[in-house]
Amino acid sequence: MTMKSLAARLLALVAALPVLAVLAAGPGIAAPDGGAGARLAASWTGPLSTRGRYIVDADGDRFKLKAANWAGAQGTWQGSGNTDDPANNQAGQVSHNLPLGLDRVPVARLLADFHGLGLNSVRLPFANAMIHDTAPVPDSAVAANPQLRGRTPLQVFDAVVAALTADGFAVILNNHTTSYRFCCGLDGNERWNSGQSTAQWEDDWLFMVNRYKADKRVVGVDLRNEVRRDVWDDPNWGLGDAHDEYAAFEEAGNRILRADPDLLVVMEGINWYGIPAAGFSHGRPMLTPVRNLSHTLIDSGKLVYAAHFYGYTGPANTGAGSGPGSTSDPRYQDFTPEQLAQVVDDQALFVTRAGQHFTAPVWISEFGAGGRGSTDAKEQAWLHAFTDILVRGDTDFAVWPLVGWADAAGRPQDSWALLSYGPDGTRTGLTDPGDWRAADWTRLVGAPSASGPVPAVDHWSMLALDHADQVLSRRMLARPDWSPGNRKGDCPDGLRLTALARGDSRALCTDAGEPAAGGGDWTTVTDGRYVTAGDWASGYDKLQCPDRSFAVGYSVRANAVAALLCAPAAGPLPLTGRTVWFDRGDNRPATGGSVASDWAPGRYKGQCADGEYLAGVASTWQRLQYGAPAALLCRPLG
Repeated sequence: MTMKSLAARLLALVAALPVLAVLAAGPGIAAPDGGAGARLAASWTGPLSTRGRYIVDADGDRFKLKAANWAGAQGTWQGSGNTDDPANNQAGQVSHNLPLGLDRVPVARLLADFHGLGLNSVRLPFANAMIHDTAPVPDSAVAANPQLRGRTPLQVFDAVVAALTADGFAVILNNHTTSYRFCCGLDGNERWNSGQSTAQWEDDWLFMVNRYKADKRVVGVDLRNEVRRDVWDDPNWGLGDAHDEYAAFEEAGNRILRADPDLLVVMEGINWYGIPAAGFSHGRPMLTPVRNLSHTLIDSGKLVYAAHFYGYTGPANTGAGSGPGSTSDPRYQDFTPEQLAQVVDDQALFVTRAGQHFTAPVWISEFGAGGRGSTDAKEQAWLHAFTDILVRGDTDFAVWPLVGWADAAGRPQDSWALLSYGPDGTRTGLTDPGDWRAADWTRLVGAPSASGPVPAVDHWSMLALDHADQVLSRRMLARPDWSPGNRKGDCPDGLRLTALARGDSRALCTDAGEPAAGGGDWTTVTDGRYVTAGDWASGYDKLQCPDRSFAVGYSVRANAVAALLCAPAAGPLPLTGRTVWFDRGDNRPATGGSVASDWAPGRYKGQCADGEYLAGVASTWQRLQYGAPAALLCRPLG
């Protein structure tokens, strides 16, 4: 047995501990057949992280998310009438706020069917309401799993998570809704702070993170599903107000990583802004804002971006067929395959380009189409073209949804589900005869993919002090304020400052050729006392790190440079260097990290080369420059 297999089997045993705890408290979910589960468990080792555009396991091997959404715990009630009436629930399916199917099929059989589809991971949606729901579920809701009778929705969710991970699946938790109401548009679940405060949302996430922290096959947290406009307000990306998704997601992501640094943090973009009517600005930006304002987390290699695509929606089309919200804007299924590929790249897959400040894996965490019984030719053509895009891009994916109900005659009530179960548990699945999607699914799951070890990559990450501090160093988070009264930006530990913008307080960090940090104190520099080896910016105020140290942070007052934070190097650093002026135009290397992306639109930027470290910043208050950075001192790393 290889060390990787041994570690995987040990982790599978650890993952099974929650199931054993359930059994100790009373009858639990029956263990699934060990064949497919054991093979999947032995094929990867948690936790997961990222290297460039790829997700990798603990051994550095590619782990491609081949996932589906096991929906239900987010609620299926559509907002009016009795919650137990099938007519008032999505596709007539009353989930009782549990993952669908537990009333019809034993969990062990469900998992066996999941393996049969070729899945290795599951996106598991939930509502914030589930966390606080203390009512036991109806016996009928777990009729096929009677060992779960008398439990709350959260306790049933616990058992489902434990069963999935014990059987080798990676689980990504998805905060889908606030209340149990589903779905979509103006349903009261539009933002992370719809029906609850941002603080409560973050606290709920920390509760969930700590609840599953010991299970390293719970690999990620998908912060919020499809952020969109409510009646009065749009979400935004970087305005610094209560509707700022960029700021809320970064704050939540960093709080989560401080609680559990092993998790992937999954962030979707803006799903909808504006009033969908002619004459009003509206659209579906998804990840496009990431081009100029990307997230930086306290742990590099933990950020995954996500996007959703459905044929009946479009870049500026809500998907409404008629009435309010319906517009004449093209839908994704209206595009030619070439046009669709360009739109998907513009809205999402550009993020996978190497060496940029935004580079990260992109997970298409929802897509799908109506299957068995559907005759929509445009939707079928769209799914085929979209599958081509995913195959060509070797893209991580999660189809929606995984489990649904079928009627007594075996007809799926939600034709989108990959697996549908009748009242007696009879399965009508994607791989059973008669579902037109089978060929596309088989092609997608079996497509050639990058595999094996993924080389380590350099990172370029942006800092944006537009509205507040961005302290991303664990070391500095544990220490007193190093520049009181000023906005501060600290690179994550292991990265150094390499670029600044003029006049908007943005910056760039990197670990390219990173010098090893020494064990001494970090220095806050507020004046020119450490200027050595000559005047490198005559007539300008200079903040320069002490010799044998490099800049890892900066602070500003308004947009004037106030201080540099400098870390000592473990060994000598060259003291020769060059002055990089950027007071009259960009001055960035012709090649190297993040030079093909704009992290400070409309501002001049100065950037050291990848083989240099930033040792100083020059500025002046003369000639109406107001202390904005004008030049960098860049010195070679070796």
